[in-house]
Amino acid sequence: MVPQPKRKHSKGRRDRRRAQDNLQTVSIVQCSHCGEMRPSHTVCPNCGHYQGREVINLEKEKKTK
Repeated sequence: MVPQPKRKHSKGRRDRRRAQDNLQTVSIVQCSHCGEMRPSHTVCPNCGHYQGREVINLEKEKKTK
């Protein structure tokens, strides 16, 4: 005989286990300014550009560090 569970698992415990099933990989796109790969809908960590304009001045930040 195969062992059977003694108690029913709760709905919360079942749903916490199933939460991992719907995880998706992050889509990576190429930056239009520098060509580096970056996650979509984010500022490029390499050059600081987003949608064709400079959002973060990385040269200024590098000098202060």
